[in-house]
Amino acid sequence: MQQIINFIIRNKNFLLFLLLFGFSLLFTIQSHSYHKSKFINSANFLTGGVYNSLNNVSNYFNLKSQNRLLSDENKRLRSLLLNNQIKTDSAYVDSLMFDKSYQFYTASIIKNSYSLSNNILTLNKGKNDSIKQDFGVISSKGIIGIVDKTSSNYSTVISILNATISISAKLKKTNHLGSLIWDGDSSEFIQLTDIPKIAPVKIGDTIITSGQSSIFPKGIPIGVIDEFQLDQAENYYEINVKLFNDMTSVEHVYIIENVNKEEIKNLLSNK
Repeated sequence: MQQIINFIIRNKNFLLFLLLFGFSLLFTIQSHSYHKSKFINSANFLTGGVYNSLNNVSNYFNLKSQNRLLSDENKRLRSLLLNNQIKTDSAYVDSLMFDKSYQFYTASIIKNSYSLSNNILTLNKGKNDSIKQDFGVISSKGIIGIVDKTSSNYSTVISILNATISISAKLKKTNHLGSLIWDGDSSEFIQLTDIPKIAPVKIGDTIITSGQSSIFPKGIPIGVIDEFQLDQAENYYEINVKLFNDMTSVEHVYIIENVNKEEIKNLLSNK
């Protein structure tokens, strides 16, 4: 302890300089948007690089399970091609289901959080890969989240396990629309609200994206109804949906770009 104190006394001028220099950098970054933007991009680059390295180690030990998933998906795609038809499977997503209004990109999750109230994922793709804010993110089994911020080589995604997100969804069998939200309780379940009580809701029914937004195409799987009840006013159902995705172990994802998004946005803004 005495050696630490002696070190501080001997180098007090230099340490004071570092402290004041740090404060000056902090004030400069906070007061200038340009400097702030550069700092955020640099921070994203550094943290993204660290997460990417850690993810490479983790992926090495998970190769067996991931290869099994990829093998199952390839087998299904081959079956679709051989039969020359498209069959909708409630537990899988097939890009052939969607027309040329959507562009698909592949990416890997290098950091995944699922135990917080507002969970964020980090992907190994960014602006250099044409990834932008508000692109949808899915896996081979269903919906994952929405791109929030991007740097040159990385992007962050607001997970569906995030209390701030709301996604338009519907019952697959009846097309009744509702809003998908998360109550922050379990990573296995998400909640569907605003489904009117006249809808024939049943346990085991499939929930899919509605296509009512410019982010996700219609028909992407979300999960199945686990339980439901009417709200206090007894006008709408409160539905607990068991997710198709295991959000604690997902690694490989698809990023979806709606190529007509800006046209739709401009049309709506000119109303």
